[in-house]
Amino acid sequence: MPKPNLFDARKTFTTGDGSDAYYYDLKKLTELGIGNIDRLPFSIKVLLESALRNCDDYVVTKADVEKIAKYNPAEPSPEEIAFKPARVILQDFTGVPCVVDLAAMREAMKALGGDPSVINPKVPVDLVIDHSVQVDEYGSAAAQLINSDLEFERNQERYEFLRWGQQALENFGVVPPGRGIVHQINLEYLAKTVWNRDEEGTPVYYPDSLVGTDSHTTMINGLGIVGWGVGGIEAEAVMLDQPIYMLIPQVIGFKIEGKLREGVTPTDLTLTITEMLRKKGVVDKFVEFYGSGLSSMGLADRAMIANMAPEYGATIGFFPVDEETLAYMRRTGRPEALVQTVETYTQLQGLYRTDETPDPTFTDTLFLNLDDVVPSVAGPKRPQDRIVVPQLGEAFATSLTAPVGPSGFGLNQAQIAAKGTFDNGTEQVEMQNGDVVIAAITSCTNTSNPFVLVGAGLIAKRAVEKGLTIKPYVKTSLAPGSRVVTEYLRDAGLLPYLDQLGFNVVGYGCTTCIGNSGPLREPVEKAIKEGDLVVASVLSGNRNFEGRVHASVKANYLASPMLVVAYALAGTVNLNLMEDVIGENEAGEKVYLKDLWPTSTEIDEIVRKYVTAGVFTREYEGVENSNEQWNAIPVAEGALFDWKDESTYIQHPPFFQNLPAEASPIQSISGAKVLLKLADSVTTDHISPAGSFKVATPAGQYLTENGIHPKDFNSYGSRRGAHEVMMRGTFANIRIKNEIAPGTEGGFTTYFPTGEVTSVYDAAMDYQAAGTPLVVLGGKDYGMGSSRDWAAKGTMLLGVKAVITESFERIHRANLVGMGVLPLVYKSGENATTLGLDGTESFDIPVQDDVKPRQEIEVTATKLDGTQIKFSTICRLDTPIDVDYYRHGGILNYVLRDFLKA
Repeated sequence: MPKPNLFDARKTFTTGDGSDAYYYDLKKLTELGIGNIDRLPFSIKVLLESALRNCDDYVVTKADVEKIAKYNPAEPSPEEIAFKPARVILQDFTGVPCVVDLAAMREAMKALGGDPSVINPKVPVDLVIDHSVQVDEYGSAAAQLINSDLEFERNQERYEFLRWGQQALENFGVVPPGRGIVHQINLEYLAKTVWNRDEEGTPVYYPDSLVGTDSHTTMINGLGIVGWGVGGIEAEAVMLDQPIYMLIPQVIGFKIEGKLREGVTPTDLTLTITEMLRKKGVVDKFVEFYGSGLSSMGLADRAMIANMAPEYGATIGFFPVDEETLAYMRRTGRPEALVQTVETYTQLQGLYRTDETPDPTFTDTLFLNLDDVVPSVAGPKRPQDRIVVPQLGEAFATSLTAPVGPSGFGLNQAQIAAKGTFDNGTEQVEMQNGDVVIAAITSCTNTSNPFVLVGAGLIAKRAVEKGLTIKPYVKTSLAPGSRVVTEYLRDAGLLPYLDQLGFNVVGYGCTTCIGNSGPLREPVEKAIKEGDLVVASVLSGNRNFEGRVHASVKANYLASPMLVVAYALAGTVNLNLMEDVIGENEAGEKVYLKDLWPTSTEIDEIVRKYVTAGVFTREYEGVENSNEQWNAIPVAEGALFDWKDESTYIQHPPFFQNLPAEASPIQSISGAKVLLKLADSVTTDHISPAGSFKVATPAGQYLTENGIHPKDFNSYGSRRGAHEVMMRGTFANIRIKNEIAPGTEGGFTTYFPTGEVTSVYDAAMDYQAAGTPLVVLGGKDYGMGSSRDWAAKGTMLLGVKAVITESFERIHRANLVGMGVLPLVYKSGENATTLGLDGTESFDIPVQDDVKPRQEIEVTATKLDGTQIKFSTICRLDTPIDVDYYRHGGILNYVLRDFLKA
């Protein structure tokens, strides 16, 4: 069927290989008198191009195009637009449930009399397996091999399922385990910057854009590509050719000038920008970087800053295409014809930045002179809490006595003075608060940047040459973001020095940054427990929320790979790293950080010599078939998956079973009880099952009852395809504090009919058996953190019908709607405390079938004595399509019924 081309904007241009192709010319809108395209933020132009190209006046309307073209940065249109990304990217933790849902939708289509084979991704989808490897073995040459073998042993069933998906689903590719981290592979290999597909026999080119099931999908913004993290639910809808319905965002301009000083790393810059933007308040907004300082920044530096968009709260942190973008594409081995096409296309469309390009018009702006950036870390519990490196020891000491909260541990003087003895049979060491027990070079944020990785290698080299060693209680690891990293470190002669310090390669995946840090050795655990110590991790990651890195490690600091090595040598965060002794060798020589720190010139020379296009080309050639263990997995044939009743990894989810062909009208929520009452800054790490779990938990009990030995529990993430495990782990984080279960920490609540304090899961099941709906009460920034679809799926399966908070983080709100859970926010200035809600009340929420986006809904809370509290809330069904999704019980039900009608 011919494309409508409703604005007569399709034109022809010559690509880098000399052939003719189509593009949809944004300047045509200016010619038609629709908006001032030249001064639009670059990121808004990408949304506009998608609307213009996909405009059929049905799914994407003429009004969508005009609303974006007439973008007013001060007051963007309050009406929704439809955005169709070019592609979708998945990682395996979030990707497995996506494929499970697609398999379940095929079953539902068959049950409803439809054709199951129509359930396929309609846009390109890539899944990169990077979240399953754990750091079990470390500090040895065999670490990578041992960890890889354990990964396949633990995840065989999941990998068999993904192999089925690889053959059964069209438009679906898989990068196997052991290749790298999804965002770094996307940056170095998968992304094209400009995409193309066939249109009436001729390729049409358009900006690369995507959504991904990991919040750090934003890393690709550094390459001039608009992309952000969504829940698996929303991603599945895009895979099935549904647009993302969204409000046109405000765009905050972040102007950068100057150049980083000697001794300052891109990580320091990233943490500084994260702090500035989190303080500014950019949730639900685009951030776009501009200014002459961009020309002094390498693309890997930009990618680091873009990666941290979830940490500063923005939807994206965007860097436009410019000369450095093209240079990076060449450095990473992209075909020259593609690079030339990108240059020509982006210049034609006004998507190419130079220092002479007029500044776009933004909603608001910030400014940073790179010369003002200083060495920094962030912690102990949040990535936006930046600390200047010389002040970390003082800041840690303050945090010990500060009240329990985002920056405090609430210790008394006796607890501060406590010690624990590390005894491994050959040596004894007295441990204390602040000792570093995990030092991990990990995460896409930093491992994409050769500057900080080569810098870490040089620090390791000098430390070895000076006779320094790592303290015996420190668990060290190097988890490169791609195999390219290992190659250039080896070619530069730096890998042996990292090995000698214990920073052996442990695997290629996210590892410590997502909680796959593996166990601490028994003498370390014993010492921590003996003194009830607040020990530390130092990692080059992007997340350090409480309980994320390791259950026994309470203080977690984000730092550059260079500082990770330095703090591992020091063995503590309780010092001024810039002035205090970092270690002594056997000769008694005192060594300081300045003795180890390389110059920028030294690092740059090695990067130029060894980080070449040839390394990227070699490592990515045939990457999809490069893991023999993966290739050896048997491939199940057939369009429908053969569900196994005994499986505890891949289970047929209940979302679509017995689903009627038509949606029912929206019904009021009556007599709902509170399952949890939570404070501010509750993250999706608190809500969603993540990391390891123990026998005594509901999930552990379920697996034990099904014959699974505790050593084979694996992690919650590895079992995301098993709803029976995941719903039992929802709200079960060891650090979550439920105010209606005072005196407890972890997944506990009060079951009000009896007054019993029990697990959240058991109480929820009892409420469901009694037919009682549930609500969750929250504070500010509810759902901040990773794009975890199980934070919404688990909430729904527990019987929660509504979540009432002061504010939501963007992704989690959308995911709740996507699972048919009603998000409500208090009126400004109100919260549970000001309203006198203690969580014992029953709630009536009169939401009706004619509910409108952001409508006020009066909620009635009835206390045990019959007293009623009435208060207004804003219904955070933000758009008309949100209302439709909610009416259908979720986005996938909506899509499934839509396919049934086709």
